[in-house]
Amino acid sequence: MLYGLLAILLTAAVVKIIILKKSAREIADEFADRLDNDTNTLIDISSHDRDMLRLANSINEQLRVLRKEHLQYHLGNTELKTAITNISHDIRTPLTAICGYLYLIKKTDDKELIHSYLEIIGERTETMKQLTEELFRYSVIVSDETEAEMQEVRVNQVLEDCIMGYCGALDEKGIVPEVHITENTIVRMVNKASLERVFSNLLNNALKYSDGDLEITLSDTGEITFSNTSQRLSAVEVEQLFDRFYTVEAARNSTGLGLSIARTLVERMGGTITASYDNKRLTIRIKL
Repeated sequence: MLYGLLAILLTAAVVKIIILKKSAREIADEFADRLDNDTNTLIDISSHDRDMLRLANSINEQLRVLRKEHLQYHLGNTELKTAITNISHDIRTPLTAICGYLYLIKKTDDKELIHSYLEIIGERTETMKQLTEELFRYSVIVSDETEAEMQEVRVNQVLEDCIMGYCGALDEKGIVPEVHITENTIVRMVNKASLERVFSNLLNNALKYSDGDLEITLSDTGEITFSNTSQRLSAVEVEQLFDRFYTVEAARNSTGLGLSIARTLVERMGGTITASYDNKRLTIRIKL
């Protein structure tokens, strides 16, 4: 009786080992196949053993992470190549103009022409300065992994101060902003300097894309919106506005980093920023 029971247990153990070894081989073979082939198919085993199923599920989770990182790397690599092309073009254009006008200056003694050429060179140099500074600010922000100091900030006051600071630039563009700021005090736990940078970048964006109007709202719920008419944009372009190095062709003199910086900063403060385009009107919403 005892020998019979031992025989049954031994047989069961052998069968269990055989099943586990089969499952291990299946996992190894399918894992190798998933690494060699670009597929979203997950590892599936014939065994119903809970431990082996747990192992397969654990590997599948790691495969999902690996695929996500691979996709991000691929997209990032493509984006970087596009960025280098765009930045090279943006910097090369004013640089080529500068070289051209310097050549013309050497060929003439006309003081009026020389003065005119120098003014153009000054404008192109300022364009290059803006492009390089924007690129530098972005590289500093994305490479800084230290957490910004958060504090209670009165959003109303920060927004009002930023708008006042841009009154001159808006006036030069013929833009009279329509501002609606709630009388309720909106306080959020944010980094003040980052919030100021976000508002500044959005105002700069309005200077580039607005057809002459700008509406800024801070609601009772704390939602902030920047809205302006822009005939030059399209719904597809609006979806790409927050992408790094994306520029609308009509808005040269920019690397397209302003809104990407704004998104990075808002998300670091735990908020969201989105853009929509309806009836030729661009609206950017921030929720902190």
